[in-house]
Amino acid sequence: MTDKSRYYEDVKENDSLPAFDITVTRTHIIKYAGAGGDFQPIHHDEEYARAVGLPSIFAMGMMHGGMLARLVTDWAGVGRVKRYRLRFGTMVWPGDTLTFQGIVARKEAESGENLVDLSLSVTNQKGESAIIGEATVALPSRV
Repeated sequence: MTDKSRYYEDVKENDSLPAFDITVTRTHIIKYAGAGGDFQPIHHDEEYARAVGLPSIFAMGMMHGGMLARLVTDWAGVGRVKRYRLRFGTMVWPGDTLTFQGIVARKEAESGENLVDLSLSVTNQKGESAIIGEATVALPSRV
């Protein structure tokens, strides 16, 4: 759900965005392959993945990158994202539970916009980093 009533004046540095967890299933991975057109066999063919030395199929990084974008848009609102950057870490396997988190890193009014920089992360159930990210959003002013 998008909170369209979030205003720049109400946001403070170090505020946390509402975190959420998702347990990744093979269905998530296959649906993403279809939606994104990524049919590399290491993402959907168990036999192929094992033949190349992997323990199983694994999720595309952009799948959980897109899930992380939901954290940003649920908090800031759709259409308010100015910049979104990701760096991928550990591989994500079926059955991994991912935690999506963010904090307000900085606020600055610049060129007539109220900009808020966010620090973002996705970690698995072992505490390993799947994604480290950043986003900048523009929030409306109350006045």
